[in-house]
Order: sequence, then C-alpha cells, then structure tokens
Amino acid sequence: MKKYVFGVDVGGTTVKMGLFDMNANVLEKWEIPSVTANGGERVLPDIADSINKKMYELEIDKEEVAGVGIGVPGPVDANGTVFKTANLGWDTVFNIPEEFKKHLDLPVMAGNDANVAALGEMWQGGGKGYKDLVVVTLGTGVGGGIICNGQMVTGANGAGGEIGHIHVEDNETEECGCHNIGCLEQYSSATGIARLARKRLEKDNEDSVLRDRDVTAKAVWDAVKYGDKVAIQVAEQFGEYLGKGLAAIAGVVNPEVFVIGGGVSKAGEVLFEYIKPYYMQYAFRGCRDAKFALAKLGNDAGIFGAAKLILDMQ
Repeated sequence: MKKYVFGVDVGGTTVKMGLFDMNANVLEKWEIPSVTANGGERVLPDIADSINKKMYELEIDKEEVAGVGIGVPGPVDANGTVFKTANLGWDTVFNIPEEFKKHLDLPVMAGNDANVAALGEMWQGGGKGYKDLVVVTLGTGVGGGIICNGQMVTGANGAGGEIGHIHVEDNETEECGCHNIGCLEQYSSATGIARLARKRLEKDNEDSVLRDRDVTAKAVWDAVKYGDKVAIQVAEQFGEYLGKGLAAIAGVVNPEVFVIGGGVSKAGEVLFEYIKPYYMQYAFRGCRDAKFALAKLGNDAGIFGAAKLILDMQ
C-alpha cells in the first residue's frame, strides 16, 4: 500500500524537498545545496541520495512510496524531457524520469518549476477550489504557470506559461534578460518596478520619499501606502502593464482566478487596486469575472505541486 510521496523543487542555489502522506499532509521538509558544477552532474544523484537517506532515517520501505515529483527551472515537456537550463548547468536535452531512475528506482514525474508551483497553489494555496487559474510570480523576474481544467499547460517544448516575456511595450530601447525588448518582466517584476521608479524620479524634481534612498520594489509599495504621489504614479504604470498583460492571457485561457505570488506580492492586496482597473479596461467582456488572489504557499508551492504530480497518477 502506498503511503508516501516526495516533492522536490530544484533551484539554482538550493533544492527544497518535502515528504507528504497521501492526504497532502507535509511530514518532513528539508533542503540540500544545488551543486551545479561540471554541468550539474550531481543534481539528480544528490536528490536521490537525500531521499534514500530520509527513507532510511524514517524506516520507509520503497514499496510504500508512490513516487517523486520534481520541478526544475527550465522548459520541461509533458514527458519530463528538459530542454536545457542554465541555472543548473544543464546544457543538454534529456529525460528527467529516465535519468533519475538510474539513481533511485521510483516512479518520477517532472515539470517546469513555475508550472509545478502553480499546480501547488491550485491544490493547497491561493487557487484552492479552482480548476482554471493563472499563477503570476512577481520576483526578480516575472514567472507564470497556467492551469486549465486542473492540468498544467506545458506547451510543445515546456515553455507554456512564460508570461513574463509577453510583449507589452513597443517603445522600449533596453533589452530584457531574454534578449527581446518590451517584455512584461521589464515593468512588473521587482527589478522592473524599481526601474520604473528610477526613471520617474529622473523626470523632474517632485518631492518623494523615494529620493535619496535605495529604490526597491518594496520601497515603492511602502511609499504608495504612505500616499507618496510619485510612488503612486509608478504603481499606476505597473498596474497598466500588468493589467494589460493579464487581459491578453485571459483572452486565451479564460481563468477563474489570477493568483499573484513572488516577493512583490508581500505588498498585499494594494496591488489589486492598480492591476484590476486596467485588467477590466483591456479584458474581453467574457473574461472580466476573473478574481484576484494572493498566493499562500510561498516557497513551499513547488514541493506541494511536485507532490501533486505524483498523487494525480494514483
């Protein structure tokens, strides 16, 4: 009888791991370093070794484990094939389940980390109770995961849900990290918000609490709550870009809810005051009922979603 499932969230610095029972209860959480040297050759073997140690420590028999779900930072197709990922040093195309089984013979499912995190938020987080949702992570960049009828949208090469690279500005001159120009990420990420603020401060000498200090996304949203006029203008810019981008997504997948996570989401529901009006302005009429919610699982979304990959097989 299967009693346990492992969820693994692989990052460029650490690998977050969780042991769950079959009722979605977290029994153990721990981390190991991501050793990315030599083309990341130790990443999967180290994960297998850590799981083996945990099973030995807790006296769990392999026959009791339903499987291991893994989320990685790169394009992963529906079969678990990863199409390179610079963050881990993987520069070849290979199948994660096949490679992992060389080190630990358990059922394995793999997916892109943002898509897997979206699955976690649907299952036990801010999207609980919905089957059609878009999870938007506003951090250093803008990530996303799209869930339709309870299933991850992966796309042909695992690049489904890369919403941060939707084109939203024709007049941009600076390159995005993806080498395109005018991507949503350039305006709605934490770095993008700070960039908008710096540009606004350079425009004139209007008084602002943002002057003569380190301009960060957190500083901008703190200033918005303080009533700072310059910060509010930056928030309006942010809201228009993101609202327009989400409206474009809604016209394709028609979600029930947008779940907003990542570091910027710590600002709270004040974000929605600036996103929703522009979303309503640009969205197709049939998509305007979409709700907005904050993500709830934080850094655990990935391990929850990875575990869900396996539980959906049962």
